[in-house]
Amino acid sequence: MRRAVFPGSFDPITLGHSDIINRGLHLFDEIILAIGINADKKYMFELERRVSFIEELYKDEPKVKVMTYKGLTVNFCQQNDAHFILRGLRNPADFEFEKAIAHTNRLLSDIETVFLLTSTKTSYISSSIVRDVMRNDGDYSLLVPKTVQK
Repeated sequence: MRRAVFPGSFDPITLGHSDIINRGLHLFDEIILAIGINADKKYMFELERRVSFIEELYKDEPKVKVMTYKGLTVNFCQQNDAHFILRGLRNPADFEFEKAIAHTNRLLSDIETVFLLTSTKTSYISSSIVRDVMRNDGDYSLLVPKTVQK
């Protein structure tokens, strides 16, 4: 089974995330959306809410699982028999950052990182931009799935 982990904070999940997930479903038998827990990070949405956004969005997709984890992503992958990490790239800065992480993960394990370029219609979307629009009472409906809009 080709199982991939798509790690992130998903605070909140965006249309950019769902674009990568939906396209990744054609490549993998299963994708685990792994919500990382970082006690030092301030989140806009509680963990349970972020999980519910994603579970509701993918409730009819049996190839998607939602899990939470602490620690290294490669350790989570090994514990869940996942041999791939799925990542989306929006721009050259993302590539440089993700490349360093991918090289480190390869040094620590035999897990491969698979990069997908974001589609042009979602390449500008990030969770931090969405949070800023939300905090300032802007219309964020074009940036997130319907499950976040409720």
